[in-house]
Amino acid sequence: MSGRTPAPGVITALTFQKNSSDWVNLYLDGEFALAVPALEAGRLRVGQALSQADLECLAAAAAQARAYERALKFLGSRPRSIAEMRRYLAGKGVEPAHMEAVIQRLQELGYLDDRAFARWWVENRQQFRPRGIFVLRQELRQKGVAEDIIAEVLGEVVPAERETVEELARRRAARLRDEDRAGFYRKLSAFLLRRGFAGDEVSAVVAQLWREKQEQQSQDELQTSQHLDMS
Repeated sequence: MSGRTPAPGVITALTFQKNSSDWVNLYLDGEFALAVPALEAGRLRVGQALSQADLECLAAAAAQARAYERALKFLGSRPRSIAEMRRYLAGKGVEPAHMEAVIQRLQELGYLDDRAFARWWVENRQQFRPRGIFVLRQELRQKGVAEDIIAEVLGEVVPAERETVEELARRRAARLRDEDRAGFYRKLSAFLLRRGFAGDEVSAVVAQLWREKQEQQSQDELQTSQHLDMS
């Protein structure tokens, strides 16, 4: 256990911290000893003698509570994988025993769930920054998600990939109106491949959009010709 455990003594005061009702300052023999979670402080009373073992238990409970608070703040910005949480707490110097206790508590409460995290990650990507299955798999691996969960979650989104590729490709193709065939194929294919979409899907979509581009151009030319003939 990190930190210095105070010496045994008699409790002379228990006062809530000014900025937090979740923490209580414990005083032994008239001097501040340590801050303890309010739940633990509820079991204490002024005049009670605390042994070294008692204080070590209180210090451990306080360290674990602090780690739990850190974990909740880390979860505040977005969902996290279990591996992300473990790396974060380790980086904050949380001892392994406290870390695992916190992770287990978060899992029991439903705050840490790799399957739910993977689904959130994929859905978020599909909505805001579409990526192909290959890139999504690599990203989830980097987040420490297990291969079986990755396969399960990606298996749920594979059928929609063609639709995603087409939507993204159409938006990009709008910027390539003046490109010839070679430029259109090269630039649009590179754009989609960089986002991790499968090569066969990319080839099919690019070819389809080029055909549509040519058909639209032919229609525009025909309408222009008809208009000139009538004028």
